[in-house]
Amino acid sequence: MVMDKKAKVLEAALKLFVEFGFHNTPTSKIAKEAGISSGTLFYFFPTKDELVVALYLHIKSELACEINESIAQESDFEKILKKYYTTTLNWAKEHIAEFKFMEQFNSSPYLKKIAEDEIQKYVKPLKELLQNAVNEGILKNLDLEILFTLISGHTFSINQHLIISEPKDSKREQIISDTFDLLWQMISA
Repeated sequence: MVMDKKAKVLEAALKLFVEFGFHNTPTSKIAKEAGISSGTLFYFFPTKDELVVALYLHIKSELACEINESIAQESDFEKILKKYYTTTLNWAKEHIAEFKFMEQFNSSPYLKKIAEDEIQKYVKPLKELLQNAVNEGILKNLDLEILFTLISGHTFSINQHLIISEPKDSKREQIISDTFDLLWQMISA
């Protein structure tokens, strides 16, 4: 029961933050949307800032789980990276509100409220894979942060394109395949 209420708060917050933005969404409106009292909302999240950050971390965790499941059986680095890329893009298609929330969050001051070790928990596995691929001569010998930024930025931009253009499934899959090939050409040794 308690987790149901917390989940309802996160669901209501996601819906309202995406629709109205962080600053135009009072906690009273979130509580009303979730069907709970403001006191119950504050029991789970003492401040709106904590709610925003908790929602972000919840979404990052869900995406990380999906990526980890998709790459678990792969051993070839190119296939791992392609699964990472396609899983991220396909997840965003199924979770448009979550993607829009993350987009909003990443360009807000809230990002600075997350501890560096919490952020690293989500990016460290990919960075380790990238570093190993550089060490093995699979990827160009570029600075790890540059490689990570190229991949993340490319993935994010292609996802924005897919959301805006809304291609049919076959065209979408072709775009994902073609843009992965371009990314791979850019970073592979």
